[in-house]
Amino acid sequence: MTTTLAAPLDRTAGIARLRGFVTSLAELIACTRDEAEVLQSGKALLARLVAHDDWLPDVFAQPHPERYQQYLLHCDSRERFSVVSFVWGPGQGTPIHDHRVWGLIGVLRGREAAQRYDRAPDGSLIGNGVIDTLNTGEVDAVSPRIGDIHRVWNANGDAPSISIHVYGGNIGAVERATYAPDGTSKRFISGYANTVLPNLWDRSGNA
Repeated sequence: MTTTLAAPLDRTAGIARLRGFVTSLAELIACTRDEAEVLQSGKALLARLVAHDDWLPDVFAQPHPERYQQYLLHCDSRERFSVVSFVWGPGQGTPIHDHRVWGLIGVLRGREAAQRYDRAPDGSLIGNGVIDTLNTGEVDAVSPRIGDIHRVWNANGDAPSISIHVYGGNIGAVERATYAPDGTSKRFISGYANTVLPNLWDRSGNA
């Protein structure tokens, strides 16, 4: 990874929340390889993190006028998981896409909507008919095992929304795919919007 440390912190008093989340999730993953257990226990950890909106540095909460932003907040040294902030401007969303690893989504600000898709016998993609809307503080999960293909958008029509996503890998480096409704796929690797990371590990101040 080429991402470097050094981003200035605008919310230093709360960054310990993110550090605690990263530490607890690393301990969880070290204790079990059972995906269902990771998702169940990880949901509780992420819900605890997004219950407080006092820790995300402002530099990783900035919307872009044309597209959503995916900011890397932390990547495990063995790339077992990564934590990102998704910042959605009004009307912004993703194409239909997959992840190919497990994922957790927790809404920190605003609302996020998602439409899941199933494969038809002819290979096309069919929406399951349900729009899942996550409000501030709510958490959901995805994975190839429980459903991995969806599209996501900002459910707030006139304000940005921010969600914290956790993935079972270095998501910015995972080869994935976007899909047309007929099931045709297009390869992509997302990368990240930022070139610096929040400094989680400096305990010299109040963080």
